[in-house]
Amino acid sequence: MKGIPPATVQRLPIYLRCLSDYAGQTISSENLAQLARVNSAKVRKDLSFLGSYGTRGVGYDVDHLVYQISRELGLTKDWAVCIVGMGNLGSALARYRGFPDRGFAIMGLFDSDPRKVGKKVGSREIESLARFKRVVKDRDLSIGVITTPAGSAQEVADRMVAAGITSILNFAPAVLKVPDGIDVRRVDLSTELQICSFYLARSVADRAG
Repeated sequence: MKGIPPATVQRLPIYLRCLSDYAGQTISSENLAQLARVNSAKVRKDLSFLGSYGTRGVGYDVDHLVYQISRELGLTKDWAVCIVGMGNLGSALARYRGFPDRGFAIMGLFDSDPRKVGKKVGSREIESLARFKRVVKDRDLSIGVITTPAGSAQEVADRMVAAGITSILNFAPAVLKVPDGIDVRRVDLSTELQICSFYLARSVADRAG
């Protein structure tokens, strides 16, 4: 997605989700903006990076727009994903049925706890982290998800990098150090809750006076 601003990249999945109920139709930038809760000028600018300008007075062909966004997000092929850390969060992600529809196949579940190894989560068996590097190669795993405690996250990230994984989604409350060329996306649930708290506190204050 060279040349597309990071802020636009973050909005593309939102547009894709908003378009899911409009297959076979056209949609205006104003309607898409309302669904995505951004202004229409931002929608038009974002979509212009895809080479999609719509038709004045008609709007955007939804099916074509879905294809363009999917192509830019790399969703026109399936990606093999592994999850390391099979506690409550890792297990919940492994059971989520929405990933395959979006092009992500959970192809490996790993944990260092021998008491968990061999147990099934959904249809897949938890494997020992000791086998990680070989499994990554054999199954061509592309994306690694870390759901371990903070103290284990860096070691797991190092294993992922050594095994050839270049895209990591980190749920652990830890800042990871990785070499250049490794993309790490951090999902910090506590930070998101704090942001929710900020807006909730403002809303309560506004209602109070």
